[in-house]
Amino acid sequence: LLGASVNVNMDSVTEFLKLLFLLSVHNGHTAVAGNKYNCDEQLVSALPQSSFSSSSELSSSHSPGFARLNRREGAGGWSPLVSNKYQWLQIDLGERTEITAVATQGGYGSSDWVTSYLLMFSDSGQNWKQYRQEESIWAFSGNTNADSVVYYKLQHSIKARFLRFVPLDWNPNGRIGMRIEVYGCTYRSEVVGFDGKSCLIYTFNQKLMSALKDVISLKFKTMQSDGILLHREGQNGDHITLELIKGKLSLLINLGDTKTHPSNAQINIALGSLLDDQHWHSVLIEHFNNQVNFTVDKHTHHFHAKGEFNYLDLEYELSFGGIPVPGKSGTLSRRNFHGCFENIYYNGVNIIDLARRH
Repeated sequence: LLGASVNVNMDSVTEFLKLLFLLSVHNGHTAVAGNKYNCDEQLVSALPQSSFSSSSELSSSHSPGFARLNRREGAGGWSPLVSNKYQWLQIDLGERTEITAVATQGGYGSSDWVTSYLLMFSDSGQNWKQYRQEESIWAFSGNTNADSVVYYKLQHSIKARFLRFVPLDWNPNGRIGMRIEVYGCTYRSEVVGFDGKSCLIYTFNQKLMSALKDVISLKFKTMQSDGILLHREGQNGDHITLELIKGKLSLLINLGDTKTHPSNAQINIALGSLLDDQHWHSVLIEHFNNQVNFTVDKHTHHFHAKGEFNYLDLEYELSFGGIPVPGKSGTLSRRNFHGCFENIYYNGVNIIDLARRH
């Protein structure tokens, strides 16, 4: 972090400096509610009635606003008009939030409870994703009576504004009935938007560069199937490029001149699929000596870079969202990124925060 700086080469990328100011940088809530390592605040109990919605309701006294854990108002919980697998209970947390646990009850003093359910989440309330665990859609075990609380700590947290409970099974001698609570904390999010014609350039201090370790992490969201996420170039045609190609992420490491690098080490690793679904996807690239770990949404590919792979052969400049000078690496046909990045870090440096402050 010490000595890190953001600057732009004015001779070659003056226009990109102008475009930098066109980037829509949105600073999220900087104050994190509670301790980051104790992210278990009750999120539902204080929400207004308007934050609750559902597929249907049995009556006004069974409306979704009565679905708060341990409450007895109305009929004592939410019940849909018809008990089938097409019903859902939804909450709007008001802002993107880190969700770490959920809890459910049945309807107070009734025969109505849910024995299993799915959890779905969304940033927009329209484009939904199902919670997955152990590489598959996860069905949560629900309740066995009306009033006992079943608490479930999520194996990995969810970052979302909207949460939807979808009942799968319920008491055969009753109806669907639910009261819920959600636990978590405010999620710190720094987002930068790219319009397909811009890029963000980070130039760092080469004296503080470690020859042994390099770590880049970010999240991205897009509807476009193609685009450059990251590029770094060397003096002899060496370069590292992270590119979205037909909805898959491709990490290309090219060591350039085969005379200089007789092992002819060009590495191209592809991970993920359908990543242009307008959901957030996480990327982590770790380089330790010649070991490279490439992770996309918890799927990691470990490999050893062939030849004399050395980050010190590369320039001390990273571009995010595109390649600064069109055609610099024969990449005229490649498209710049069109979408959003969140929380970009390079060796612990918060790139978006630096861009915003500078």
